[in-house]
Amino acid sequence: MKIDWAALGSVFGVSLVVTVALVGLFTLGVAGLSKQEAAAAQGGSAGLARTGAYACFALCAAAVAFGIYLIVV
Repeated sequence: MKIDWAALGSVFGVSLVVTVALVGLFTLGVAGLSKQEAAAAQGGSAGLARTGAYACFALCAAAVAFGIYLIVV
């Protein structure tokens, strides 16, 4: 059996980068929601933080859906 080490390394590298990016995006969403809650507690409005958080969560969901699509098709 011959293993293509370059292809294996490429898959590992791309998987690592996408995983870190997806976790970072989710973290930004959670941080945006916490900022929105903090602003609401102080009596202010943080519509931009909520919109950004929802956008981050939507991008996470889109990335997961795309991954599932790649596996199925």
